Amino acid sequence: MATTTNIVNSTYAGEFAGKYVSAMLLSGNTIANGLIEVKPNIKFKEVLKRLEIDSIVANATCDFSDTSTVTLTERVIEPKELQVNLELCKTPFRSDWEAISMGFSAFDNLPKTFSDYFIGQLSAKIAQKTELDIWGGTAGAGSFDGITTLLAADAAHTGAKKITGEAVTAANVVEQLGLVIDAIPEQLLQDENLFVYVANNVFRAYKRALGGFGAQGLGGSGFRGEGNNQDIDVTMFDGIKIVPVNGLPSNKMVATVKSNLFFGTGLISDYNLIKVLDMSDLDGSQNIRFIARYTAAVQYAVVEDIVSYGLGL
Repeated sequence: MATTTNIVNSTYAGEFAGKYVSAMLLSGNTIANGLIEVKPNIKFKEVLKRLEIDSIVANATCDFSDTSTVTLTERVIEPKELQVNLELCKTPFRSDWEAISMGFSAFDNLPKTFSDYFIGQLSAKIAQKTELDIWGGTAGAGSFDGITTLLAADAAHTGAKKITGEAVTAANVVEQLGLVIDAIPEQLLQDENLFVYVANNVFRAYKRALGGFGAQGLGGSGFRGEGNNQDIDVTMFDGIKIVPVNGLPSNKMVATVKSNLFFGTGLISDYNLIKVLDMSDLDGSQNIRFIARYTAAVQYAVVEDIVSYGLGL
């Protein structure tokens, strides 16, 4: 009699992976809060086009003559293929309160509630790692180059827009933020999508300065006389939004419009995969394998529209 093989697994690929991959990639605070442009469905790589036009208006004549030079440049965003492979043994769950949900066969099924929980935890860890890579990642095993890494390696990012920086405290944060604001190109200052992205320690220092604990003349009670109990929905400096992002390393800041920063991924393409594989029918073991595959990368379009602080710290 032929042996009957019944492979029990759950595979989520392509569009079906979308909800899980979305949780993994899009729940970090940079993406979740809309602080970067997301470019989904990139199969391999995509070109970011930049159009530049110099002085466009000239005195009128009877003839046609070019009044300007149009320059097209480009940068490429190429999502890197990444994966997570984990393995668990089902045996410890036999003594757990969910043992009955494993069935009564000697070949156990992993409790569905735990499987869902584990995928949720896996998604959260990948989201956290992606958030860190977006800003400070360095291409290597399981990582892609982040915004600060790309800027540090870009020969065109130099001069007044690349501020050396120092350790930021409540005593000097107003001065240091002022350096960043003053270096922002004039044409960006009125853009409502202009942000100064700051590391968490910089944001805390600024809050403390506003609370009166710095050396900027705010007084002991600070802004609104509320000390550090102030509740400010939108934190501003010179009318520009200051936003903390978990991925930025300490003492670093990046100022630009969010439309200049891109996160690329396959997201709901066939490159993304979530799989829960029961190995009992494959190798006779009591193991469950969790497999995740996805793609991710970041890029900026116009380096001249970016001010950085503390890249070398």
